[in-house]
Amino acid sequence: MHYISHDHLSLERVQHIIENGEQIALSPQAIEAIETCRRFLDSKMEDIGRPVYGVTTGFGSLCNVTIPAEDLSQLQHNLVMSHACGAGDRVRGEIVKLMLLLKVQSLSYGHSGAQLVTVQRLIDMFNNDILPVVYQQGSLGASGDLAPLAHLCLPIIGLGEVEYKGKVRSSAEVWKEFGWEPIRLQSKEGLALLNGTQFMSAHAVWSVLRAQKLSAWADTIGAMSLEAYDGRIEPFYPQTHLIRPHRGQIETAARFMELLDGSEMVRRPKEHVQDPYSFRCIPQVHGAVKDTIRYVASVIETEINSATDNPNIFPEEDMVISAGNFHGEPIAIPMDMLAVAMSELASISERRVYLLIHGYRGLPMYLVAKPGLNSGFMIPQYAAASIVSQNKGLCWPASCDSIPSSGGQEDHVSMGANAATKLVRVVDNVRTVLGIELMNAAQALEFRRPARSSEKIETLYREFRECVPFVDVDTYLHPLMEKSAAFIDRKLDI
Repeated sequence: MHYISHDHLSLERVQHIIENGEQIALSPQAIEAIETCRRFLDSKMEDIGRPVYGVTTGFGSLCNVTIPAEDLSQLQHNLVMSHACGAGDRVRGEIVKLMLLLKVQSLSYGHSGAQLVTVQRLIDMFNNDILPVVYQQGSLGASGDLAPLAHLCLPIIGLGEVEYKGKVRSSAEVWKEFGWEPIRLQSKEGLALLNGTQFMSAHAVWSVLRAQKLSAWADTIGAMSLEAYDGRIEPFYPQTHLIRPHRGQIETAARFMELLDGSEMVRRPKEHVQDPYSFRCIPQVHGAVKDTIRYVASVIETEINSATDNPNIFPEEDMVISAGNFHGEPIAIPMDMLAVAMSELASISERRVYLLIHGYRGLPMYLVAKPGLNSGFMIPQYAAASIVSQNKGLCWPASCDSIPSSGGQEDHVSMGANAATKLVRVVDNVRTVLGIELMNAAQALEFRRPARSSEKIETLYREFRECVPFVDVDTYLHPLMEKSAAFIDRKLDI
C-alpha cells in the first residue's frame, strides 16, 4: 500500500507503484490538508464579498460573469461535462493510470478545495483498475489539460466511459456494479479537477522511465555492435573523458569498459586505425542523452510534487489566489528536449545498423552467407531509417507554438500536451530502432566465431537467441523485429 502524503514522490517510487500493482490511500496528513482546505472554502463562501475566479464566476473569458450561489454546484458539473471535448486516439491505459495517481497527489496538498469524497473516488478508480477513456488531442497545455482531464473526471459525476476488465463501458453502468453514486461537485471542484498538468506530466513520467531504460539498453546493444563491427576500445578509455568531464560521457565510457571487460575480440590487433563516429563517439552522444534524461527527470519530479490547479487556496493565510500554476511551459520545453535526445539515440543506432550490413571488415553483405539469392538484413535498416526520419519531424518543438483561446484571455499557451504525445511516439520509435540494432548485432556477432566477446555480451547473446534465432536464409523478418523490440522490454540485468 502506498500512502499519498506530502513526502517527496520520486519517479522510482511511481514506477514501483505501477509495476507492482500497489494500491494507494491518503495519509492522515493528506486527509487533514484536504478537509481543512474544503472547510475554509465553504466558510469563505458565506462572506467572500467579492468575485473569485472559478469559485463564484464563470471560466476563461467568462471570468467577469458572477454566478448565483444556488447555481455554483451546477457550474462545476457543467464545467467538467462541457470540457470533455477530446479527439484522436485513446491514451494508453498505463498512462491513464498515471494520470489518476498524479491527480490524487496534486489534490492531496490541500490547496485545491476538492472534497475528500471526490479525491477518494479517484483513488477507488485507481485501485480497481477502472480507467477512464481519455483522448490524446484537445489540450493546449495551459489552463491545465482541460479536455483530457475532463474525460478523466467525467466518471466522478456519473458520465463518460471507462475501461474495466478489458471492456469499455459507461461509467454509470460500472458505478452501479460497485454501488457508487455520482458525486455532486461543490464550488471550485471542477476547476480543481481540470486545471492541472496531469495529462502532460503522466506522459512525461512514462517517457522518462522508459528513456532511462532505453538509454541503458542502447549502451549494451552498442557494445555488442562494436564487437560485431570489430571496433576499437580506445575511444572508451577514461583519460579522454576526464579532460571533457561531462557526467553522461564519463558514465557511458565507463559502462562500455565494464561491458567489454574480458573480451578477446576487442583486444585483438586491428587493421583499422579508427572507427566511424557512430562507434567512436558513442560516449559523447549516449552521454548527452543521459544528461538530458537526468535533467528532464528532475523537472518532472518537481512537477508531480506540485499543486497545479487554479485558483490556489491558502487557509492559513486566509487567501484565495488566482494565478497560473496550470501553465505547462515548465515541462513542455523539457519534454521537447527529451524527444530530441531520444531521437539522437535512435539516429546513431541506425547508423551502426547501416555499418553492420554493408559488408565492411569481413562481414558478409546484409549479414547472410549468400547475399544476392538472399536479401538478408537489407530492409530492417530501411525500416530503421524510416523511423529515424519520422522522429526528426516529431522533434519540431511543440513548445515553440502558441494559439490564443478563450476570447484572448488565454493568450499564451504551452502546447505541452502535443509535446507529451509526440514524446511518447519518439520513445516508442527508439525502442523499435534499438530492437533492430540488437537483431543485427547478434546476427553479425555470429560471423565472428569462434572469437568470443566478454561474458556480459555473451550472456546477452545467449538470452537473445532464446527469443530470436540466427537467420541463415531469407525469412519473414517482421515477427523477429517485433520479438527483438519486445526483448528490450525486459529488465536489463547484465
